[in-house]
Amino acid sequence: MSIDDKVRAIVKEFKAYVPGKSKEEIARNYGIDPEKIIKLGSNENPWGCSPKIAEKLMDEVSKLHQYPQPINPELMDEISKFTKMPVENIIVGGDGADEVIDNIMRILIDEGDEVIIPIPTFTQYAISAKIHGANIKWAKFDEENEFKLDIESVLNNITEKTKAIFLCTPNNPTGNVIPTEDIKKIVESTDALVMIDHAYIEYSNEDYDLTDWALKYDNVLVLRTFSKVFGLAGQRVGYGVTSKKIVDYMMRIKPIFSLTRASQASAITALQDKEFFEKCLNEGIESREEIYNGLKKFKQLEVYPTEANYMLVKVKNGMNSSEFCEVLLKKGVIVRDCYSFEGLEPYYFRVSIGTFDENERFLKIMSEVVE
Repeated sequence: MSIDDKVRAIVKEFKAYVPGKSKEEIARNYGIDPEKIIKLGSNENPWGCSPKIAEKLMDEVSKLHQYPQPINPELMDEISKFTKMPVENIIVGGDGADEVIDNIMRILIDEGDEVIIPIPTFTQYAISAKIHGANIKWAKFDEENEFKLDIESVLNNITEKTKAIFLCTPNNPTGNVIPTEDIKKIVESTDALVMIDHAYIEYSNEDYDLTDWALKYDNVLVLRTFSKVFGLAGQRVGYGVTSKKIVDYMMRIKPIFSLTRASQASAITALQDKEFFEKCLNEGIESREEIYNGLKKFKQLEVYPTEANYMLVKVKNGMNSSEFCEVLLKKGVIVRDCYSFEGLEPYYFRVSIGTFDENERFLKIMSEVVE
């Protein structure tokens, strides 16, 4: 019997996750100087993380032989102050928000349970739900209506078998937010757990922030992350805000030491450096508007409104998204080809914010590629 005969059938159905391309990969493949490559494909903070983090990391070097604290009181206190949520309603994960997603599936899903996912959206939801035995019921963000959530496609899929519903807002990759009244209607129409993914909420109008709903409703879990505006994608720190009962159940099965000493120190310092946070947020929104307005001038592109640090763009010059993105790669520009997102036609790509210098160079290159 080979290993293929022993691997679970559901695993064989999966395709490997397609991440955004790195500067190093493009430099190798196309012979381009890495310093000249413009990386706008992974929804990162182009200004990086707080400069104060480097010093804090050096303080941890002498302690790397010691296990980290499973629960770091200082980190929990800083997250509590930032979100204005009680510490006992917070759970922190060491693989970004992905760990929180996976742990909630582990405590909720039995074989045959149902999970509702509107698409196109973040692909990790379906991977985690399926691997734990869930049947996926697909809802939709309506392409014909600027990718607004088709709320009826969610409500009509709710059954007694529904254990969880994922709502990404702002949605990745479309960038739009789900109206608060629609989320309220969904939450109040079911006792299934509604996971509101707020990975990009800092870039949105504060009225769209529903983190406090974790205290108002027993069936809400809000996902947050340090990977975006805080510039810590490489440290993999995310967290959830939810009811005390759900936190308790998740702590029973959560990996004990998933947050490293380095990731804890980085997250604490990022939260404390409020000046750098505000700078990155304000300049990030300005960068977003600069790219959006610049791309809107090209007749061969359709650019969708966004409340995140990226925007979805449709190619209308006869190329599909992979062909178009290949042209950009050869010119040293990395954007995200969205062909791998379930529910999208092969004509879309996603552009993240850049520094203002990167934006200027990117838009100049775009003028050479499209009309």
